[in-house]
Amino acid sequence: MKIENKKTALLFGSTGLVGSELMHILLDSPNYSRLRIFVRKTIPLSHPKLEQVIIDFDNSETIEDSIKGDEIFICLGTTMAKAGSKDAFYKVDYTYCYNVAKLASNNGVKRILLISSMGANVDSMIYYSKVKGEIERDICNLSFESVDIIRPSLLLGNRSERRPGEKLFSIISRSLGFMYAGPFKKYAPIEAKTVAKAMVQIAASRKNGVHIFESAALQELGNVNN
Repeated sequence: MKIENKKTALLFGSTGLVGSELMHILLDSPNYSRLRIFVRKTIPLSHPKLEQVIIDFDNSETIEDSIKGDEIFICLGTTMAKAGSKDAFYKVDYTYCYNVAKLASNNGVKRILLISSMGANVDSMIYYSKVKGEIERDICNLSFESVDIIRPSLLLGNRSERRPGEKLFSIISRSLGFMYAGPFKKYAPIEAKTVAKAMVQIAASRKNGVHIFESAALQELGNVNN
């Protein structure tokens, strides 16, 4: 297969729900000649385009020279329950994300696509949403030519960890899909694979500036050519 566009993509969070789907889509895309993923330990996957870089997120500056390419996709994130404390949650969802984004910006990466969350707002009374708003704000202040903020609603897919509450809600939501119409459309749960497909569509748009994509828009973009 001839690669017309020699873009290099950088991916953080390749073992997560959206990140794992995104990794395979990027590897299959003719728009990329290289995909560099940053992982805590090597994953059992081999592909001509794939390069794996081991990272200690508490010392990400040690692999700064590897954070070079055309686009950076940040799919890092946890939950308050899994993190165990506000400080631990903040470290993953803000500090790790910001540190790698800043290194990419310093290295001249032109575009960033960040997985955030519906309801992200620096003024929110909900800690989760407040942190998401803070990382959006501060990444927008870095020197990227293009910033794409991805705000999905409840993500559907096969997670590596158990989340009983989310699983129950997703089952209920699937059976009550008629509820998500009109102004409630943006609250409809969305498949992780659909979000990943939407991100690749967005990356192909070549639009500069800051753009925010809510869940309803992601649903439409992710279903293009399905």
